[in-house]
Amino acid sequence: MTSNLLKLEKAIGYTFNDPKLLRQALSHRSIDGDNNERLEFLGDSVLGLVITNYLYCNLKSIDEGELSKLRSNIVCGKTLATVASDLNLGSYLFLGVGEKKSGGHLRESILGDALEALIGAIFLDANLNQAEDCIIEWFKSSIEKALLKDSLSLIHISEPTRPERSAGCGFVGKKK
Repeated sequence: MTSNLLKLEKAIGYTFNDPKLLRQALSHRSIDGDNNERLEFLGDSVLGLVITNYLYCNLKSIDEGELSKLRSNIVCGKTLATVASDLNLGSYLFLGVGEKKSGGHLRESILGDALEALIGAIFLDANLNQAEDCIIEWFKSSIEKALLKDSLSLIHISEPTRPERSAGCGFVGKKK
């Protein structure tokens, strides 16, 4: 694996067992060969599940309608692009010549898709618990901003963390 991708692993807080998954997650459809579209499909669902579970377990006094609004403020293209930018994901993307020339590494949709693909790759490389750990860490400030935006800042969540797996929330499964 190149030193560049090793830097990315450090930045995301996860080391891949199968580096091919990381490379695929970073490969836009504009290049020849395996690209990240299928991983993006998977990662989108994993992200939605993890954020939904987090909100459900940590905001017990909030009704379904408010929880849905919060989730949609967190799991949206703009937030995905922001989180991807915070991770400097754009500088690690593999893009075709046209996408490189047009600044594809800065395009919100490409950044968001790559982040979802990265989540899908971590899920496949490890498990749901590891993907959850990464997602909660990466989305901490986005969760806090969504709470403030929806005037729910009076609800005290000391530090966004994953729900306790033994308390009926969180995900329980075998570790690889």
